[in-house]
Amino acid sequence: MAPASEQHNPKTVCVMDASGRFGSTLVQRLLRRGYKVHAAIQNPSENQGLDCENKNLKIFQSDPFDYHSIIEALKGCSGLFYSFQPPQDQPTYDELMAEVEVRAAHNVLEACAQTETINKVVFTSSATAVIWRDDRKSSSSDFDERHWSDINFCRKFKLWHALSKTLAEKTAWALAMDRGMNLVCINAGLLMGPELSITNPYLKGAAEMYEDGVFVTVDLNSLADAHICVFEDVSSYGRYLCFSHVINSTEDAIKMAQMLDPASPQPQSHDQDMRMIQQKISNKKLNKLMVDFESGPQVD
Repeated sequence: MAPASEQHNPKTVCVMDASGRFGSTLVQRLLRRGYKVHAAIQNPSENQGLDCENKNLKIFQSDPFDYHSIIEALKGCSGLFYSFQPPQDQPTYDELMAEVEVRAAHNVLEACAQTETINKVVFTSSATAVIWRDDRKSSSSDFDERHWSDINFCRKFKLWHALSKTLAEKTAWALAMDRGMNLVCINAGLLMGPELSITNPYLKGAAEMYEDGVFVTVDLNSLADAHICVFEDVSSYGRYLCFSHVINSTEDAIKMAQMLDPASPQPQSHDQDMRMIQQKISNKKLNKLMVDFESGPQVD
């Protein structure tokens, strides 16, 4: 039983970090579903379209490296939606980012363990924490939630995004199991949108992902729906691969290349290579969970 000062509405949740495109969209969707939302952002100047006038929205300046600011944002909340936002002074993924992301995950999960009102944590991870392994070409089965990227393989080929996501997610699972927390992870594909560029760290190894049939993307609304669905469904557990599309044809690959670099030359013809790469990754677990999910109005 939580102390009287910490009594909470079961529909009060925290979104951290709420400043990015995904975080702010998730906040909007939750508000529309009747939730009260604590929007935790690192930098108030990065408030991306949050409706500060909404009486059901409270905005907190919260740094995942400042334990007390996390505790403040979580007070009275029954759940947390957590996605890592790289610090302003270290915006690019490199060898050191894994340590930064692991430390942030540890702080946030520890704060959740110390907040009696928190019943469930939805942790945003990545498909890159699933697909990078030495034996990926020889495996006869599709990649699914049971697979983990190999840490040594990621280090060897400098797949820093995959390394960071894998280590951070493993840290979250270890802490959740130790503290008896209800944790669910969304292993998302590459998030599509106007801000996507060739510098996105997810794209390291894109050619290999394409050839292996595991290059997956997700649109904003599908990703937000998945997070809300696994939070609301009491039967949700473990990890969920989340993607809307598989890049597995020449046409798909050309469209992606043009989107990432509009200045790149348009191929003269690709008639000779109309093959479809066999899809080798499955999101059946999430699809099954979302069969009866009603998403409500979409956010543009």
